[in-house]
Amino acid sequence: MFLATAVIAVPLARRLGLSPIVGYLLAGVAIGPSGLQVFSDPARILTVAEIGVVLLLFIIGLELQPSRLFALRTAIFGIGAAQLVISGVAIGALIHYVGYGFDWRSGIVAGLALALSATSIALQLLEEKNGLNQPYGQRAFGVLLFQDMAVVPLIALMPLIAPGTHEEQSWWEGLSQVGLVLLAIGAVVGAGRYLLNPVFRVLAASGAREAMTAAALLIVLGAGALMASVGMSMALGAFLAGVVLSESSFRHELEANVEAFRGLLLALFFMGVGMSMNLDVVLANAWILVAGTLLVTGVKAVSVWAVFRLSEGTRADAVRSATVLTSAGEFSFVLFPLALGLGLLNARQSDLLAACAAMSMLLGPPIALLGERLARRLDPPPDARAEDDFTEARGSVLVVGFGRFGQIVSQCLLAQGLEVTIIDNDVEMIQSAGRFGFRIFYGDGTRLDVLRAAGAERMRVIAVCVDRRETTDRITEILRANIPTPQIYARSYDRTHSLSLRAQGVDFEIRETLESALRFGEATLRATGVDTETARDVVADVRERDYERLLRQEAEGIDYGIRKPAAPEPLVAPARTAQPLNPEAEDVLRHETEFSG
Repeated sequence: MFLATAVIAVPLARRLGLSPIVGYLLAGVAIGPSGLQVFSDPARILTVAEIGVVLLLFIIGLELQPSRLFALRTAIFGIGAAQLVISGVAIGALIHYVGYGFDWRSGIVAGLALALSATSIALQLLEEKNGLNQPYGQRAFGVLLFQDMAVVPLIALMPLIAPGTHEEQSWWEGLSQVGLVLLAIGAVVGAGRYLLNPVFRVLAASGAREAMTAAALLIVLGAGALMASVGMSMALGAFLAGVVLSESSFRHELEANVEAFRGLLLALFFMGVGMSMNLDVVLANAWILVAGTLLVTGVKAVSVWAVFRLSEGTRADAVRSATVLTSAGEFSFVLFPLALGLGLLNARQSDLLAACAAMSMLLGPPIALLGERLARRLDPPPDARAEDDFTEARGSVLVVGFGRFGQIVSQCLLAQGLEVTIIDNDVEMIQSAGRFGFRIFYGDGTRLDVLRAAGAERMRVIAVCVDRRETTDRITEILRANIPTPQIYARSYDRTHSLSLRAQGVDFEIRETLESALRFGEATLRATGVDTETARDVVADVRERDYERLLRQEAEGIDYGIRKPAAPEPLVAPARTAQPLNPEAEDVLRHETEFSG
């Protein structure tokens, strides 16, 4: 029932221009106690579905590499922190004074939860406008990253401010509890730093992909269970495990293996949240909900605009950022049930806040559209803009396959100081690549999720340097169908493979032995007494003739399948016919026996 509901809800939500999260929430309302009553106990569903939140926190931890945090430190810890504090305090104060029994504890929870922004909606809006490649988009991404990081301390804060949780606990019991938590954190960090990478290398060498998937799930659930056993949340343990493994060469493989489970379980979680919403309470307070949603959206937009203007952003960029970040975040649906369970919110307050968050998600895309129109009016005219300066521009290349061919290609990229990412599923190749200073990840390049996780969509060039033609064809086919933006440069096996790759639309291909064989031929010519200049001219002529024949064969549409390769042909007419020098050679040339072909 859940899978069928998800299959129906997401396309409908997309058709209506809504986020899939909104589709899941509405689907949950439809099949829950307030709708068709297919399910009557949402709590049972949420118990399992919360594992999706745990997996989400693990993936967020994997994204928090120290190098990335340092590059975006101002946006993350400056703009991000300021936005969350200003928005959270303002929204919390409004909610506290609006009534409905909100005290200072529930006001803090509601304010900070609604101050978070929907990462999925914001990133989708930024990608549609190519905003992630612009300064305002990078700062907005830093804000989203800080909000994702802030979820963990918010989850840890709630039990501390919950009423009636500490009165009967002695000082010694509290100290012992803190000690257990620190020991659990130390165990997660220690295992991640010193134990997991050797285990991954052994699993990778075995070639069993399912073992890597099992290991990924074991790490997430094991770290979560350890933290839960000392009274903390499973999400905190998974987050710590992700942070510790963020610099691992196996990071993208782990992310790709967990992603499918995360997506399905999160869908289940949001449908469970929708089932938990009391539709009677929502309809009875419809007007206050509409007014509250507009007010919360306005407060967030103003606070983000102010913070971005103070951070030296232009008026247009501040408007774009403010309107992109107005939707309430996915984690608000995690924080509200947790607060309900701890007694920080009552059922009515939780229902109203969840409905307010869902309605703000509905408003997100149209508000972003209005913001973009306003920002275009605020942009300076084209002739008043400063000329683009590309002096600090650095290319980005994804090299798939780090064997002999890929290593030589990488030497050229390294010499120019380009930003390079390596993908390989050979442990020895990964270890060899470690000496180059590249971003290196263990993974299978024929998997779309691994390519995307490695940043293929943000690359200028993807160099496919694997040694098997079937693998090259598979990677090229996946890239052309799903990630058409980067240029694709491919290593081909032979002439027929080159023709096949050209038919697939690669931007550049070269036979793996072509240039080395031509150089070898040039050296052999010189060894026979031909002068250097003549030898170079001959090789250049052969190279040109070979390329012309390749173009002619491509235009004629010859059969370049794997099973029927084109026979090699001389580029220059031979001066004499072939002369067999022994009986075996004569037999082969005349096809006199079944063994001569």
